[in-house]
Amino acid sequence: TGLGAPWWEPEARGTIIGLTRDSGPAHFVRAALEALAYQTRDLLDALAEDGAPPLKTLNVDGGVTANSFAMQFVADICQVEVERPAFQEMTALGAARLAALGVGVVSDLEARPAEAPARWSPRMDKAERERLLSGWRRAVKAAIIAAPNRA
Repeated sequence: TGLGAPWWEPEARGTIIGLTRDSGPAHFVRAALEALAYQTRDLLDALAEDGAPPLKTLNVDGGVTANSFAMQFVADICQVEVERPAFQEMTALGAARLAALGVGVVSDLEARPAEAPARWSPRMDKAERERLLSGWRRAVKAAIIAAPNRA
């Protein structure tokens, strides 16, 4: 519940803005995928404000990275190259390799040759990105204001 980094608003409530009578399950899925990109952008902006250098490439893994729409939207909203390894579950692979090392099945953790990664480059124009980010920021503010202890 609530909003995590970079807002740290535990009482914030979830909102879905822009629903119409024609909205259906696909719209909810798209909203969730887009929110992933917006929150990633907010985190990258917070890092930049703290002095972190801009990313050249955002390396991603996990189940949602199989969704090309989501990865392209992340690239567009974050204005960064997104790269996904051919094997999408790198966290699980890392844990398995550490376990194999621990029981002596392998003798090192050297990377093995892998297939070429998938890449998405930003292609959204600035005006559209700013329009979408403005809507996102209004929605985040509304969720924070609507929190029970904020009245």
